Amino acid sequence: MPDDATLATSQPTDSDPKPKPSLKRRAGNIAKRIAIMYAVYLGLLIIGQRWVIFPDYASPEPGANEKYDNSTTVLTRDIGGGEKVIAWFIPCQTARTGTPSPLVIYFHGNAEIIDSQEYPIETYRAMGCSVLLPEFRGYGRSGGQPSESALVDDAVYFLDEAMKRPDVDKNRIVIHGRSMGGGVAAQLAARRKPKALILGSSFTSLRTYAKRYLAPPFLLRSTFDTDRVLPTLDVPVLIHHGTHDNIVPVDQGRSSANWQKTAPTSNMIAATTISLATKISIVIRRKSRTSLKRTACCLEDYQS
Repeated sequence: MPDDATLATSQPTDSDPKPKPSLKRRAGNIAKRIAIMYAVYLGLLIIGQRWVIFPDYASPEPGANEKYDNSTTVLTRDIGGGEKVIAWFIPCQTARTGTPSPLVIYFHGNAEIIDSQEYPIETYRAMGCSVLLPEFRGYGRSGGQPSESALVDDAVYFLDEAMKRPDVDKNRIVIHGRSMGGGVAAQLAARRKPKALILGSSFTSLRTYAKRYLAPPFLLRSTFDTDRVLPTLDVPVLIHHGTHDNIVPVDQGRSSANWQKTAPTSNMIAATTISLATKISIVIRRKSRTSLKRTACCLEDYQS
């Protein structure tokens, strides 16, 4: 029989080297850690997507004046909880009694407010148009929480209210959206057929951005699928996009123009030889030697 000394030396000690896990086991452990990290990442995206898509916290504070000017009518919509959404209706400068003017409903970008939209307001008023600017929920003077369904629902409401006015030509409604506002504009056009649709520096769908963030698109609550709307529209569409845009790449504008071309009787018009304002004026007034029954163009010499 072995003595006690032999038994002692045969027992494993703390100093003995431990067997290394197999390569397969180590790979499995790494995969588990990556899966956990990815799940946490997706969880943060699900929780935080509202603030990524709608960064109202980064938008400027509204000015002291409740109106753009003395001619402005402030439209309101109660949304419950003591909160309301507002919109500005700014009449055409050359409006005449008994002569309704075209209406442009304009949607700004996702870190802006209606107070800072002087350029589109004055551009359209100089063309003889009235301008309607709904404020996004959670932005400026509007309460509530922004989402695709809420913003589009508000847009439909305010457009319907504006069209009740005798100074608005119901047959000449133009919908214009910039950046995030382009997503709202396209969805509104799908619900209320306009005279024309204008998209500036906008995207085809937020689903494309989900892929860039390595996230499955079905996790998005707001998708703004402009690419699904454009092929169904039987109206002139103008798409302008900056070649130097580092937020929404110009490829998004080109893709939108390609989607529009898939619709029947689509007519591409070269747009790089005339100014943006001139092109918009043509779309609104339909005064061109080229047929504007259907228009899809990407104006790429716009530099912002």
